[in-house]
Amino acid sequence: MTTPALPGARWLVLDDYTGEVGEPDVTLGVCHDIDGLFVDPEPIPPPEAFTLLGCDPSGPLQDALEHMGTERAWLPSIALFPVHQQRPARCLWDEHGCTCVEELIDVTVIGQRPSAARDGLVDLDLRGYVRLLPEWGLPEEKPDATGFRLAALDDEKLGECLDIAGVFRKRPSAPVRPVTLIGFRPEASLAGTIEGRKITASIMILQRDGHTAGGAGLLSATVVTARPSRLGDGLLDITLDGGIEEPTPSGAREIFQMRYDGGPAQPNQWARYDRLLQHEWSSLALRQRPQGLPDKPAGTTYHLDGRFVTDIDAFYCAIGEAINGPGGYFGWNLDALHDCLCGGWGAASPFRLVWHHSDVARRHLVAGYDRPSHRLRDWKPRIELDDLLQIFSEHAVEVAFR
Repeated sequence: MTTPALPGARWLVLDDYTGEVGEPDVTLGVCHDIDGLFVDPEPIPPPEAFTLLGCDPSGPLQDALEHMGTERAWLPSIALFPVHQQRPARCLWDEHGCTCVEELIDVTVIGQRPSAARDGLVDLDLRGYVRLLPEWGLPEEKPDATGFRLAALDDEKLGECLDIAGVFRKRPSAPVRPVTLIGFRPEASLAGTIEGRKITASIMILQRDGHTAGGAGLLSATVVTARPSRLGDGLLDITLDGGIEEPTPSGAREIFQMRYDGGPAQPNQWARYDRLLQHEWSSLALRQRPQGLPDKPAGTTYHLDGRFVTDIDAFYCAIGEAINGPGGYFGWNLDALHDCLCGGWGAASPFRLVWHHSDVARRHLVAGYDRPSHRLRDWKPRIELDDLLQIFSEHAVEVAFR
């Protein structure tokens, strides 16, 4: 979509939430800048303490008990499945089961003792994190359950327990970061008094030609003040009482500017950024990817520069450039890589990929646990080189290591 020109405008505020289903989205306005869109993430919180009460452990959890005080007392994940005597009305169900399920991640067993609940059972002290499931939220009240079934990531049984302490409780809310739309030109949809108005809208990236290039976040807040902007007559600086849901890391502003100025001119410009910003690099490459470009024919040979592939996000940046040139996109997670290999993203399979400096990936894309960002929901077992080779093999891609 395009928007009426406002020289220097970088962002479109688009209400695509409050209308009826089937109605067109409503443009609220465009603006030059947004204070509060680029924000440094909160630091990783310290680990929490939990206790599994009346536990009958099995599998890897039992093994961890036997190695307390060593690295082998660690588990990547313990899923907590409540055993309901009668399904509570507030619980939802999907293909994975009850939405009361919670998960502990990056868990270390630090103590055990006989349980007072029943002979033969133990109470287990753990240290780790609660994965905050974004689609469900973390309930502050413990589910109505007669106990909990424990399982690993692959649904391997870890045992059962009668109760859990330390998981379901009130936690401090994330800090609210106010947002200011700077040099905002309102459209007719915002006619009248703006102060006190609730706004729920997507922040869309504007290119120089007026076309949008994907979203940069969701804004849901109330206007506190609207005052004339020094950037021009008829423009406003609008301050809201809330922030952008999941704001972009502040270091990504430079990447956005590079894209606005025409995009990367040389390969490997992403390599100077840390992993969090490399993820933003691939995300923006997807959002600003030219549409309608044909795939290069099957049988083409591509060259991947592997000098900087020290983690999976670096790989996505490198494969994007190997297929589609500097700043190119060819996946930013395993599912997206699979989709790209199915065609329509620059390369028709089968093809040949020459992976130069592959020794770097062999040293770094190995088994382990991955903590890629401050967001706990992103933590999981590391994606290995063999995982990538398996996907390439499924699509008849020949990988030649150099």
